[in-house]
Amino acid sequence: MAKRFSRSQGFRGPRTLAKCRTISKNGKKGRRTEYEDAGDKHTGSLDDIYKKHGKTTFSSEDDEDVEEGDEYDEEEEGETELYSEPSVYDNLLNKLDSGSNLRADGSQKRERCNENGTDSEEQSDYKDGEEDDIKGLDNNFGTTNGMRDALISSDDEATDVGLDYDDVSDAEIFLTEDIAEGLVTSSQSQSNFGLHIEHKLSPKDIEKLLKRKWKYRWNMPALDSSCGIWMGTGDRFSEDSASTAPYDLKLKLYKHWLEVYNTSGGKKFQSSKQRFFFSLCNSYRDILHHHKKPFYHKGSDEDSCIMDAYIMHSLNHVFRTRDLITKNDAKLSKHQETAREEVINSEDFLDQGFTRPKVLILLPLASIAHRLVKRLLQLTPSAHKVNVEYMDRFDKEFGIDLEEDEDDVDAKDLKLNRPSKPSDHQALFGAGYNDHFMVGIKFTRKSVRLYSDFYSSDMIVASPLGLITKIGEAEANKEKDVDYLSSIEILVVDHADIISMQNWSFANTVIEHLNLLPHKQHGGDIMRIRQWYLDARAQFYRQTIILSSYINPDINALFNRHCLNFQGKLRLSCEHKGVLPKVILEVRQVYERFDSDSIAEDDSARLDYFIKKVFPKIKDSIQGGIMLFISSYFEFVRIRNFLKSQNASFCLLGEYTKPADISRARNWFIKGQRKIMLYTERSHFYHRYKIRGIQNLIIYSLPERKEFYPEVLNMLEGSQNMTCTVLFSCFDQLRLERVVGSAAAKRMASSEKSLFIFK
Repeated sequence: MAKRFSRSQGFRGPRTLAKCRTISKNGKKGRRTEYEDAGDKHTGSLDDIYKKHGKTTFSSEDDEDVEEGDEYDEEEEGETELYSEPSVYDNLLNKLDSGSNLRADGSQKRERCNENGTDSEEQSDYKDGEEDDIKGLDNNFGTTNGMRDALISSDDEATDVGLDYDDVSDAEIFLTEDIAEGLVTSSQSQSNFGLHIEHKLSPKDIEKLLKRKWKYRWNMPALDSSCGIWMGTGDRFSEDSASTAPYDLKLKLYKHWLEVYNTSGGKKFQSSKQRFFFSLCNSYRDILHHHKKPFYHKGSDEDSCIMDAYIMHSLNHVFRTRDLITKNDAKLSKHQETAREEVINSEDFLDQGFTRPKVLILLPLASIAHRLVKRLLQLTPSAHKVNVEYMDRFDKEFGIDLEEDEDDVDAKDLKLNRPSKPSDHQALFGAGYNDHFMVGIKFTRKSVRLYSDFYSSDMIVASPLGLITKIGEAEANKEKDVDYLSSIEILVVDHADIISMQNWSFANTVIEHLNLLPHKQHGGDIMRIRQWYLDARAQFYRQTIILSSYINPDINALFNRHCLNFQGKLRLSCEHKGVLPKVILEVRQVYERFDSDSIAEDDSARLDYFIKKVFPKIKDSIQGGIMLFISSYFEFVRIRNFLKSQNASFCLLGEYTKPADISRARNWFIKGQRKIMLYTERSHFYHRYKIRGIQNLIIYSLPERKEFYPEVLNMLEGSQNMTCTVLFSCFDQLRLERVVGSAAAKRMASSEKSLFIFK
C-alpha cells in the first residue's frame, strides 16, 4: 500500500475507573509504525478491483467519526465487567492521579523510539506533536500537571467545551466539574469535516442534485457590508454552531492563526472578517463571492482576509484527513495479523481517495501564486515548517511580490519607468506576466516540500493554462495522465475575474476533469477508498469556492452547472452604486437599448442593431476619431469582418495585435489616416493604452470590469463633441448595474423607453 503518515497518539479521558486503570497501566504506544498489508497483493486493472470489492467489501453506513482523537484501545477482559458509573469528580481525581505516570510512560517510549530510529522523517511524514500542545499549555496557562493532562486528553480539540482562547496569552483556566465533563465528552462531537465525508447520499439525492435547480430560500447580512447579503440553499447557515474557539479548527492551527493575527495588529478575532469567512468555508458549502475587493486595488485588507480564511480551511482539511488516516494506520499496526479482515469488515477504515491531493487552488498569475504560497507558509504552524524545501527555486521562478517590497529600489524604479500605468496595473503585472505554472505542495512531519510530485502532494496550486497543458499531454500520450485530479475535495478559484480575461474555457475544462475515475491505480490501498469515490460520486462531495470582483454569465454558469455539492450553495448578492461619478469629464452619455429574444441571440441582435442604427451615422459622418470599444474577442472579429465588407477605414487594437501593428494603428488614428479604431477590453486590461485623438466614443458592449468605463470615457479629453453612445440589452443587466447602479439598471431594463441620457 501507499506510504502512510503516522503520528503519536494522545490519551483519551477515561470514562470508567476500570478504563482509567487500564490506560495508566499500559499507556499509549509511542513507537511509529506503518501498516503492511499481510494479505494477497492486488493485481489486475482498477475495474477488476472495483468488481471484486465494490459491493461486498464496503457497506453503505459509517460508524461514528474517528477523527476526533478516539483511543482505539483493544478490548480487554477487565473492561467487560460491570462497574457503576463514577461521578465526574471521580474521573477528574483519577486523571490527576495518573497524569504523571502517563506522561512518564509516554516519554520513555518516545525515547526508545528515537534510539531505535523509528521516528525518523524518512519513515513517517507527519507527527501530531502532542508535546508541542503540552508546551503550549504550559506557557499559556498556570495549570498543574494533572490539569494539563486533562486538558489534552481529548486530542487537540480541548476547546470544543467552549473555552475562549482569544486572550490565550494571559488567561487562566479553572477546571470545574462542568468543564471536566465537557473534556471527557468532547471527543464524541463530530467536526464539520467528519459530518461532510461521512454523509450518505441516496439515489433520490443524486437525482435531485443532477437537476441543477437551486432555490435560495434564506439570507443573512454580509459582515461589514450594508449593501450585501449572503443567500443560501438548503438548511440555514448557523453562525452560532461555530462561534466559540477554536471554531472547528485543529487547536494548533487555531493557536498559530491567532498568534499571527495578533502580531499583525488585529483585534477581536471572533468578529473579524477572516474568522467569519472561515466559518462559511468550514460549512463545506459551495461559495460564490463576486464582490471581493482585489489586493491590487485600494483596500486590499478584504482580499487578504478572505485568502487567510480559505488557506486555513484548506490546511484544516488536509491535516484532519491526515489525522484520520494515521490513526487508522496506528490501530491496524497493533493487529497486523487480522488487519486485512478488519479493513474488509469495518467501514471505519474507509478514509482515502484514489490519490493523495485534496486541495486544488486555481490562480491566474504566478505573481499571485507567489503571494498565496508565502502566506500559506506564514499560516502553517512552526512545527510543520522547520524546513521549507526549494523555496529559493520557487522565489526565482514565481517572481518577487511587489506588494511586500514596495520600499525596494527595484519596485520604485519600476513605478518611475511606467508612470502612465495605473497603480492597480503596476501591482498586478509589475512582477511580470506568467500564466503557465503548476506546483505541488506536500506537508511532511517537520517540513513543507514545494515542487513535490503531484501524486504525493497535499495541495496543488496551478493556473488553468498550466493544467490544460497537462490534460492535453495526457490525451496525446496514453502513458501520461492527470489522475491526481481524481480526489480533489476542495477547489478554490481565486481571482476568477482575471481568469475570465485570459480564457475562461480553460477553467471550465479543468473542472470537467475533476473527480473522474482514474485510469490507473497509483499505489493507494484500494481496500480503504471511500465508497462514494468508487461509486463515482466524488463531485457531489467536492466543495468549490469561487472568488471574484464581479460576476458574469460564464462564472454564473460554472457555479450552477459544475458545483453539485450536496451541502448546498452560498452566494453573495450586492447592490451596486455605479461608477458614473468617476467620469471627470462632462460627457454626454447616451444609452440605447436594443431588443433581444434570448441570450443565445443577443450577439446577433447587437450586431444587427449596430448595422442598421449606428453604422449609417458613422458612414455618413465626415469627422474621424471614432473609437469602438468592444468587450469580447468574438464581437471584435464580427465587427472587423463587417467593416472589411463595407471597405471602411479602420485600424485594430486587440489583445492579439502585434506591438509593431499597435504603434502603427495608434499613429494612423491620431493623424486621422484611419477613421475608426477597434479597441478591446482585454487589450486595455493587459496594456492600459491611453488612446489620443478620440472625437466620438461608441461602446459596442459594456466592459466587464467597471473601472474601465470611466477610464475609457476620460480618454475623450480634448474632444470637441464629448459624446459617448452605449449599446445594451436586457441581458446586459450584470454589467449595466455595475456601471450605472443597480436601481438605474432595473429601470432601464424594464422601461418602455429605449433611450437614456446621463451627464
